[in-house]
Parts: sequence; C-alpha cells; structure tokens
Amino acid sequence: MSANNLAAIAQAMVASGKGILAADESTGTIEKRFKSIGVECTEESRRGYRDMLFSSKGLGQFISGVILYDETLRQKSADGLPFGSLLEKNGILPGIKVDTGAKDLALCPGETVTEGLDNLPRRCAEYVKLGAKFAKWRAVITVGRDIPSTTCIAANAHALARYAAICQAAGLVPIVEPEVLMDGEHTIERCEEVTEWTLNAVYEALYLNRVTLEHSVLKPSMVISGKSCARQAGVGEVAERTVRTLRRTVPAAVAGITFLSGGQGDETATAHLNAMHKVGNLPWPLSFSYGRALQQPALKAWQGAAANVAAAQAALLHRARMNGLACRGRYSADAEKQPFVA
Repeated sequence: MSANNLAAIAQAMVASGKGILAADESTGTIEKRFKSIGVECTEESRRGYRDMLFSSKGLGQFISGVILYDETLRQKSADGLPFGSLLEKNGILPGIKVDTGAKDLALCPGETVTEGLDNLPRRCAEYVKLGAKFAKWRAVITVGRDIPSTTCIAANAHALARYAAICQAAGLVPIVEPEVLMDGEHTIERCEEVTEWTLNAVYEALYLNRVTLEHSVLKPSMVISGKSCARQAGVGEVAERTVRTLRRTVPAAVAGITFLSGGQGDETATAHLNAMHKVGNLPWPLSFSYGRALQQPALKAWQGAAANVAAAQAALLHRARMNGLACRGRYSADAEKQPFVA
C-alpha cells in the first residue's frame, strides 16, 4: 500500500463529526457483558450482536471506522457478507486489534507490558488481505503508590512504536493507544503528570522507530481524576488539562486524536469531548474511539432478542450522533432528548 493510501485512510478515520466504534472486545470481555444481560456467550451470539451493531442504518454518518477482534473480522453478516465488506459498503473503515493483551512486567510489581509483537508482520499481512485498513494496540499504565515506573513507561512506549512501524510497513494505519487507567485514588494533577510523561515517551519512541506521524492516529485517555479520588474534577477542568497536556506532547503532524472513554459514563465521555472543542485552536482533529460508552445502551436494549434489534440500533445511533455533535462542539443536554432520524 502506498503512503498516499495510508494518508487518505488516516484522514478518513478522523473525518469531521465522526469517530471510531471500538468493537474489539476479547471473548472473555464480551462474555462478561453478555452475562450482565443474561445472554449466553457463543460464537453465534457474538456474531449476531456485532451484526446488529454494524448493520445499523445510518451508522456511517457518525462512525468512520470500527475496530474488530480477530474472530469478528473472519465472520459474516446474516446476509453472508464478511463484516469488513459490510462496513465498507456502509462507508465505514474496518480495523483490527493486533495486540495479545497486557501481561505482568518482570521485576515491576503491579505493572504490565502489552505483548503481541511475535509474528506481527505476518499477522498484519493477513489482516490486510482480509480487508483491514487500520490497526490498534493498547498499552496500560497504572497509577498507584510508586508507580508507574520508568521501566513500565519505556517498555510500553517501545512496544507501541515497534507495533506502529510494523503496521505502516504492512499497509495499515496504526492507532497508538497509551491508556492511563482511571482506577485508583490519584488526583487529576497526578493523572496529568503521568499522561504527559507517557506521551512524551511514546512520541520519542515513535520517532526512533521511524513512524510517519501523518499516517498514525493517537488514542489517549483523558486527563481525569482517579475513580476513587475524593475530588472529582468537573467537565471544564478535564477539558482544559487534557488539551494542555496534548499540546505539550503531541506533534501537530499526527493525523488526529480519538479518545478512549476508559470507564466514564456514556454522557460524561460525550460532555468531556464536547468541552475540549470549546477550548479552540487545536492543531489536530479531536474525536472519539469509544467501546462501552457507545455500546452499553444498545447492549441493554438488545437483551439477545431479535425483537429488540431495532431499539438497540436506535440506542447505538443516538450515542454515535451525540458524540458526532461533540466532535463539533455542538453537544447539549437538549440534544440528548432528540430522537435519531435516519
């Protein structure tokens, strides 16, 4: 794939008013979500659920791409169309999660490093043949007493950079995802410090590994108070600190930034994104790459029943539309009350 194609894909991923649906949950993760609604987790139930999401009429108005799990990229819709082809038919780019998960980092208690570099060139080549246009790799940074360590941040930054270089060589746009976890008692000030540290390390590693920034997308966590922190920062403060941190660390050449929700509530994640667009003068598009914050309302409405598919799709489209508005700084409480019309 030529550099021009990678550039075009990266720009399409961060198109104005659109974001990315993260539907790359592992089998174990989606099983937990299915249990919450009393649905048995089988290959067919997983296929049916994702078919319901991807076939939502009008989804392409607000979703530029979907991150898929290995199993999902190989599955087909009820009409016999491979999911990658179904998405492209609806104007949505298919992507693929390529990491194999966070594993304990040797000699660093309480910390992890994401693995999956083994055979990654071969796997990326296969994913390109299956229709994938971009890829994702998630690094996890935990904030706690005496952590993160320099070792943890360096190890994860190096892995992200190696992954990104391999993807670009294979013809995939890499989504670089360094997530500073919300879990913990840390303050928003501490989150800002760790996020700045992490992003600086990531972009140094990307430079050393010759990654073309224009052909990459960043998927960071927001600068936010730890879940158990006594003082929970407001929407405005989260927006100001997040944008300030990104300005300090992320080169303007990066194609765009698509935030993860990281366990935030559906509407809270939308409000934070919206507030960031009020700050103004941003060198890159700010968008979303939400998983649970997009899917949860649809999952609850679905309940595994065919009779509920229309309601579930309406719930997904509503949240996608709300986040599309937030990408333009036009989200409001009143908008939440307006039903989606395809």
